[in-house]
Amino acid sequence: ALVMARGHRVDSVPQVPLVVSNDVESCQKTKDAVAILKQLGAFDDVDRAKASRAVRTGKGKMRNRRHVMRRGPLVVYDKNEGVRAAFRNLPGVDLCPVDALNLLQLAPGGHVGRFCIWTEGAFKRLDEIYGTVRKPSALKTGYHLPRPIMSNPDVARLINSDEIQAVVRPAKPAQRRSSLKKNPLRNLGTMLRLNPHAKTMKRQAALFQERRLKAKQAAKAK
Repeated sequence: ALVMARGHRVDSVPQVPLVVSNDVESCQKTKDAVAILKQLGAFDDVDRAKASRAVRTGKGKMRNRRHVMRRGPLVVYDKNEGVRAAFRNLPGVDLCPVDALNLLQLAPGGHVGRFCIWTEGAFKRLDEIYGTVRKPSALKTGYHLPRPIMSNPDVARLINSDEIQAVVRPAKPAQRRSSLKKNPLRNLGTMLRLNPHAKTMKRQAALFQERRLKAKQAAKAK
């Protein structure tokens, strides 16, 4: 799922991780490399990388980085008996010896899930180079594989367990924030809460003013 989420075309690939025979390391012709990839069902990913070649946006075009292209398969080998010369001209295909693996090739752009094609010898040397959970590395001094700190990843279950709830402090009551004080002389709603009769008084004042204005106009008309 991680490989497909990265955009690799692996629908025809029989298995992931894909481990092939050591005979691939002695391949010296590009046409033989193409035939191997087609037989493994991995050539669709090479076509995807080839079709993605486009002109770079921005000023990188003027700095010898004119084109960009998506990443294709990564061929990891143990011994270079011609495999690098055979695969290096295929678009999107990268090669790397197993003792020189780095994160930029395994997870380009920080996105895990690179489609890797391992030779049998390279796959067997992983335990020797990086060690296992039970034994350290034979080639890296004092190197141990990182172990997960949490044995149970269900965080909600851990928080709600009796052991955790017995030692945590009780939840604090919700703090009531003071409301903004409003001037009742300017805000009618605040005035009505203080004096419900204010609405009637305001209406009577408006009617009185209206009657007074009509009487004044009638006096002028005479």
